[in-house]
Amino acid sequence: MKPRPLPHVDPLARPSLLRRILVALAGSRPMRALSRTAVWRNTTWRLGPLLLRLTGGRLHSGLGLPTALLETRGARTGLPRRNEIIYFHDGDDVIVIASQAGYPGNPSWYYNVLANPKVRFGGQEFLAVAVEDDASRRRLWALADRVFPAFVEYRTSAAGHGRKIPIIRLRAANVETHCDRASGQHI
Repeated sequence: MKPRPLPHVDPLARPSLLRRILVALAGSRPMRALSRTAVWRNTTWRLGPLLLRLTGGRLHSGLGLPTALLETRGARTGLPRRNEIIYFHDGDDVIVIASQAGYPGNPSWYYNVLANPKVRFGGQEFLAVAVEDDASRRRLWALADRVFPAFVEYRTSAAGHGRKIPIIRLRAANVETHCDRASGQHI
């Protein structure tokens, strides 16, 4: 099935009542606890990418959250890898968060993106870069928290394990750009 265009997600726009209810449910204490179980990881985290792929992005497991299919190449194997990822837009760029629900380690897709920054997201080609600049990270976290408030708890949990959750900026691959690697900003 042909993928639908990646919907624009404005983190400053007021979401509908239904979306606010679904996001509150997805970020509730019981759902956060459930999302950290082996059963959840072995079903939902695997079912989501399959569902997105089979329906061209029309159906997903994100409970009202803006999600899309991230397609990377394995850092070690070079094989295709697919993950369902929450996202939002920052201008023309797409922002994704390597939260992994606040677990101690970064998700494998993060290492794939670092090793192979040419990715597909929502059926579109992008170049990925980690955002390292503290001011940019603070600004993007404020936006991310509006999209999915549970990111606050994920950051706290990850910090308790000594992990700083990575933020990745996806820039359309067809746009010529140079990237300042220190800040993650495109110039």
